[in-house]
Amino acid sequence: MSKVLTIFEKSQEGRKGILLPKLDVPKSEIKKEFKREKKAELPQLSEFDVVRHFTNLSTKNFAIDKNFYPLGSCTMKYNPKIAEKVANLEGFTNIHPHLVTNMMSEEVQGALEVIDMLEQKLCKITGMSAFTTTPQAGAHGEMLGIMMIHKYHESKGDKRKYVIVPDSSHGTNPATAAMVGYEVITIKSDENGAMDFESFKEKISDEVAAVMLTVPNTLGIYNKKIKEICTLAHENGAMMYYDGANMNAIMGVARPGDIGFDVMHINLHKTFATPHGGGGPGSGPVGVNEKLKPFLPDLGVKKVKGKYEFSNGGTNTIGKISPFFGNYAISLRAIVYMTILGGNGMKNASSKAVLNANYIRVRLKDYFDMPYDTLCMHECVFSAKTLAKEYKVTAMDIAKYLLDFGFHSPTVYFPLIVKEAIMIEPTETENKQTIDKFCDTMIEAVKLARKDAAAFKEYPKTLGVCRPDDTRAIKELDICCSY
Repeated sequence: MSKVLTIFEKSQEGRKGILLPKLDVPKSEIKKEFKREKKAELPQLSEFDVVRHFTNLSTKNFAIDKNFYPLGSCTMKYNPKIAEKVANLEGFTNIHPHLVTNMMSEEVQGALEVIDMLEQKLCKITGMSAFTTTPQAGAHGEMLGIMMIHKYHESKGDKRKYVIVPDSSHGTNPATAAMVGYEVITIKSDENGAMDFESFKEKISDEVAAVMLTVPNTLGIYNKKIKEICTLAHENGAMMYYDGANMNAIMGVARPGDIGFDVMHINLHKTFATPHGGGGPGSGPVGVNEKLKPFLPDLGVKKVKGKYEFSNGGTNTIGKISPFFGNYAISLRAIVYMTILGGNGMKNASSKAVLNANYIRVRLKDYFDMPYDTLCMHECVFSAKTLAKEYKVTAMDIAKYLLDFGFHSPTVYFPLIVKEAIMIEPTETENKQTIDKFCDTMIEAVKLARKDAAAFKEYPKTLGVCRPDDTRAIKELDICCSY
């Protein structure tokens, strides 16, 4: 085992990657307020050192292009290479972002047409009346949605205190509600894994501003009472917010606007086959119905006499939430994906995602606990509760075991309402052979647990980092790897 040095540790005084020519323009004095207090502490390396360092790091990364990436609630599907090619066309990549901030629409007609096209397609897919592509990420879009709901109630002189979320929700839901100033009411899940309808009926009132739901939810279960929930919320003057993280399950099949939702964000990277992971790249367009159109944020696109122009938001806009449109390269990739698939293709993709998840559910249900043994949508949730109790083999042990067989770990310990949770989302892009190999490996893990539980403490055996101290690993960058 040899230590992998950080790029700062590899730095050598005086080493350079490039020699710049002598300055041939007059020096200008930098204003005091713009001067650094101290020199930037950057590593000093040759170009070759830098290339070799990052190339070596890249070979240690796991990516969807290398093998199965079954993270639940994340939708790690294959990204078509034609979308990458379009996103890297010179006419798109060379656009300067400040053409937007300076409102120079004449210079970016093609780009504005793409944004307009994307918004129109998203409206058609979701059943919403209008979209904005300014949010920089899904969580940013979620924040915008609740801010618009807040201003909607405020415009009517209606002061509301609460936002309802289910106990299976993504953590961003209660966090967003709290940040906008609401108190959060959490509704427990029923025996079928859906938000308990009777409890919801008790909690909904004219003090509730919004109900935030993911459909299907983070357990991969479609709430059969969703229409009744929307109706009851609206009868009490509350707005329905759709968390679009799991829309890959219903894309082309059902539309949130038709179901009864008033506002939604959609994660382009989760539903429309764009890069995902490593904290980004993010893009979270937000769609609204007619009620909320007046509250859309500034910075949009409109077509006037055959030309595209920048536009302001609605008549009662909440203002500007971003100086730019959300990650434009992601929007490009998404619209390529939508165009290739078309309506029937999207429906087929969702159907295959649901089929794959249920195939895994049936193949593994006899080996793991099933907290909710029912037909699932795009993802299925198991539990290693019995394995942990009887053999001391946890969900984390199973996750570590899989790494030695070329698979990324599934999501573990989420949703929080399932003990020893293992959440698996195969997406529509994985074939039966890959899924069977994954299921076989999961079954072998259970058999090993029953036979030799202690063996799990040695997994993974083939990777440089095996069982780090999680707390220490966050604080220290020392990484030991074998070559």
